[in-house]
Amino acid sequence: MELYKENQLKIYNSLNKSKEDFKPITEGYVGMYVCGPTVYSNAHLGNVRTFMFFDVVYRYLLHLGYKVRYVRNITDAGHLENDADEGEDRIAKKARLEEIEPMEVVQRYTVDFHNVLKNYNFLPPSIEPTATGHIVEQIEMIKEIIEKGFAYEVNGSVYFDVLAYNKSNHYGILSGRKVEDLIHNTRALDGQSDKKNPQDFALWKKAEERHIMRWPSPWSDGFPGWHLECSVMSTKYLGESFDIHGGGMDLKFPHHECEIAQSQTCSGVKPVNYWMHTNMLLLNSQKMAKSTGNFILPNEILSGKNNILPKAFSASVVRFFNMQANYRSILDFSGEALEASEKGHAKLMEAITFLDKIEADKASTFDVKKWKKACYDAMNDDFNTPILISHLFEAVKVINQIKEHKAGLTNADLEEFKTTINVFVFDILGLMNEATQDSSEKINGVVELLIKLRKEARENKDWALSDQIRDELIELGIQLKDGKEGTTFSVN
Repeated sequence: MELYKENQLKIYNSLNKSKEDFKPITEGYVGMYVCGPTVYSNAHLGNVRTFMFFDVVYRYLLHLGYKVRYVRNITDAGHLENDADEGEDRIAKKARLEEIEPMEVVQRYTVDFHNVLKNYNFLPPSIEPTATGHIVEQIEMIKEIIEKGFAYEVNGSVYFDVLAYNKSNHYGILSGRKVEDLIHNTRALDGQSDKKNPQDFALWKKAEERHIMRWPSPWSDGFPGWHLECSVMSTKYLGESFDIHGGGMDLKFPHHECEIAQSQTCSGVKPVNYWMHTNMLLLNSQKMAKSTGNFILPNEILSGKNNILPKAFSASVVRFFNMQANYRSILDFSGEALEASEKGHAKLMEAITFLDKIEADKASTFDVKKWKKACYDAMNDDFNTPILISHLFEAVKVINQIKEHKAGLTNADLEEFKTTINVFVFDILGLMNEATQDSSEKINGVVELLIKLRKEARENKDWALSDQIRDELIELGIQLKDGKEGTTFSVN
């Protein structure tokens, strides 16, 4: 039986501001969309925190036995410098400043983004669509919104009519804002804008002469509004209604609010059942942001080449640090916090490494099943990774007691204990045991050295030494294979 049938997952739904039982639209299947990066620069650690959390969500849903379609987009056009539909396209601006093609900018930072996620042990999403790959679909959605009377064209640009939409719907349903308050707190238009109202947002922008990225449309040569791509791609790959939509809390308004308005206009139904938002990551108690220069890049943490941290830290330690706080809480990143996480991570991995040396006892002094249930209960409670980690350290305490012969587990309990720890630490949290990885690299190095010594022995016709190296490696479970390209080995 699939694990999801015996585990009732609860998710904090930003739409209703409460934890709710998770019930997918189709039993056994989950559709999840997460807003991806705008690839005009390197993603900083604050951006990566969001993707790291949803990597854990994805991993846990897969572990529970759901078939998951996880869609995370790449924004490679249409994201202007601010949310007021003003300024340059961020990618086009970068291309102009560096005197390269916009797609060179896109390629450079998409590759960097993927490298970061690979280094930090992310699972790839099911689909990673791009905005530029869906221009036709975006134009078609704009046509539909115009036909339904919720958008208008002015001077080659098309805008969503928020006030018209709000007459029969609630613009602000996700963020809790009211259009009346938005109107009251917004400056009047200066006469240069094409918008009827300041709250309206762009579906299509006519490109100025200097604008590099442009496509033909029924209204003008231009480019789609930033909010539109997510409505188009989520609908295309997950349907008019899907289960989970995630992103950073800063996207709740206006980006996700606009998504709801666009999608609901076209389909007439609620587009998403569960909205999930991660909170911000601080750096030394200040908001992490490129605009202020207060940020650190994920790969700078691994290399130690930065002016913030006292030394380099591993990707697994950074993952562990992130999972020690609830995703809806503000998390403060600092050298001291990371050093504390490193110590905790080392204790956890040391205990897990010792697990393989434990021998079964006649009786169990620890209730494995109760502990296992507590681990699942933590994850079922809105992916509560801090509580899960506290249970994992309860297991560390038991392992240390067994090491000191003060506790024991029967064979059946020991196997369940080992399996559960490995599942939660490596499969779900996505942590890595660097000690084991380092040991493997050292073993490989030693074997390569022995292969080199054996080659020298054979060249010197010292057959006895050559055979001795081969035979003793076989006894250790390491099989050598001589071929035209040299000697390779496999571990049995």
